[in-house]
Amino acid sequence: MATRNLKIGLVLGAAAVAMVGASYAAVPLYFAFCRATGYGGTTQIAKGDAALKGERTIIVRFDANVAPGLDWTFEPEVESIKLRTGVTATVFFKAHNRSDKPTSSTAVFNVSPEVSGAWFDKISCFCFSEQHLGPHETAEYPVVFFLDPKLEKDWSMNGIEDITLSYTLFSAHNDESKPVALRPAPPPANL
Repeated sequence: MATRNLKIGLVLGAAAVAMVGASYAAVPLYFAFCRATGYGGTTQIAKGDAALKGERTIIVRFDANVAPGLDWTFEPEVESIKLRTGVTATVFFKAHNRSDKPTSSTAVFNVSPEVSGAWFDKISCFCFSEQHLGPHETAEYPVVFFLDPKLEKDWSMNGIEDITLSYTLFSAHNDESKPVALRPAPPPANL
């Protein structure tokens, strides 16, 4: 009986350790999954221009938002562009720090419809790093991207004529204003 209880205890202990390990791995695995598949409108990262030009032209719209807690204005310089698949485009977003002190921001982005994230390839983006602006300073942030021509073979993209690239800026130092996924992990509880 004692060996049976020991075996059950070991199995339950191993299961508990596996669950804790899975919970720590969940966020990085989720981000890797989104990056690989475009799930949730997550864009792809490209190292350079597309190898081929496609035939389809799609309207790309731009959206810019500022979260509470960041005293900035933020807007795209153009509302939309017509873009042929496989052609690289550069667009600019203008940010202005309205406060009397230097502040920093981080950007969260996505594209919609969500299925288009798998085909939206960014070569360069301000969203890859923290942005700093001095008091009343203005800056232009470029985004260099293309739509992968392989989207023309994806049946789920057949009826899609426009895609929206959306950004929200959050204060880099105000963790409470950030989405939970962008907040630093809390310190471990003392057991």
